[in-house]
Amino acid sequence: MLDHIKRLKGSFPTVHLMAVSVCVFIISITLMLLPSEEVSATRSIALDINDTSPHSTESDNTPEQLAITPALLPAAKSVPATTAPAKPVPAPENWVEYEVESGDNLTTLFKKAGLSARDVYTVATAAKPHKTFARMHPGERLAFLIEGGKLEKLRYIQSRLTSTLLIRDEDSFTVEKIERIPEVRQQFTSGTIENSLFVAGEHAGLSNKKIMELASLFGWDVDFVLDIRQGDSFNVMYEEHYLDGEKIDEGPILAAQFTNQGNTFTALRYINQDGDSNYYTPDGYSMRKAFLRSPVDFARISSRFNLKRKHPVLNRIRAHKGVDYAAGSGTPIKSAGDGKIIFRGVKGGYGNVVIVQHGGNITTLYAHMRSFKRGQSVGSRVKQGQVVGFVGSSGLATGPHLHYEFRVNGVHKNPLTVKLPQAEPIPKSERGSFDIAANRLLAQLETYQATQLAQLNQ
Repeated sequence: MLDHIKRLKGSFPTVHLMAVSVCVFIISITLMLLPSEEVSATRSIALDINDTSPHSTESDNTPEQLAITPALLPAAKSVPATTAPAKPVPAPENWVEYEVESGDNLTTLFKKAGLSARDVYTVATAAKPHKTFARMHPGERLAFLIEGGKLEKLRYIQSRLTSTLLIRDEDSFTVEKIERIPEVRQQFTSGTIENSLFVAGEHAGLSNKKIMELASLFGWDVDFVLDIRQGDSFNVMYEEHYLDGEKIDEGPILAAQFTNQGNTFTALRYINQDGDSNYYTPDGYSMRKAFLRSPVDFARISSRFNLKRKHPVLNRIRAHKGVDYAAGSGTPIKSAGDGKIIFRGVKGGYGNVVIVQHGGNITTLYAHMRSFKRGQSVGSRVKQGQVVGFVGSSGLATGPHLHYEFRVNGVHKNPLTVKLPQAEPIPKSERGSFDIAANRLLAQLETYQATQLAQLNQ
């Protein structure tokens, strides 16, 4: 080696040899300061785990980084994680539901669910102050959450809007009443009568229930049996109720107009300071008269008021001091006005009869009934429109119909032409609020009508 260096010294200048020596010294120092392969690998793992930058991809890893040995993994795990731990998903609750049927009660329903009489007692005791199960109706539902043979929750579903939730609290239950509020939407429709109100109403998109409400609303001014003519028309603004985007019910009529033989009647709904609602004309007069013009809905008049009519059974002249309405057996008969029942029973050729006293000088008579309304008797108070019996053919009758009489101070009057007394107008104390509400409803009606007319003309 020494001879070899001497030969190099003779072959190269001394300056060159000194330069080479310095370079060798620097390289040696650098190699001593570099980390070992094991340290480099560990550092690579830490960087890879902590590098959450969006531009980091798997392709950035070098072959040395991919070939990590298991012995180095503990060092990587010691680096704190940067992502939050996943939240545990709650286990689904397995409810068992039963529909209330006729004759059902808590005991029968709990028995279906496999629960004991002790469970019935515990639930009934907790719910008693709230009168939750005082009256259960067919179609309602009872849902049970039973875990490990033990009742944990009970849901009593009266309707889609109303339910009661009972939750176990040690040896008893807490009771929570749940009320859902539907979305209220305003609707408008109109129609022209060609054949009948029912056909025109159906074409306008009204339900049978809403058509009946419309007829009842104007029933004091329009006889829907005798007065309807082709070309009569109506406009109706009413509410519909929606839950979770689905229509579940219809609300009240807010405003309506009915044109009969050229005469237009307008009814506006107004809620007074006590929360009571009634319908009035735009001038504040009640749509409600003291008496209904007809005590049977949409019945056909089979015999009019006629003092010289020949009786169809007796075959001799006998004054017909009332109006006969032909209708199917079992059709409801309504009291024409507020009053008190003063007779209820059989009355000769009239058959089954109810007589109602209205005030001090007016009585109405309803004859040939098939049966009486249950729960009523002589002395019972009845409201206008309340059912008092059902159409039949008792007594001297050739077929099912209602014989209806209207008497003033004991004298028979023609029910079809007698002038009916008006109900009370809007009170003076409510006049200001009513005018504001009435003007708003009329403006809405006009807007709907104008919009509909513009659409038809397009």
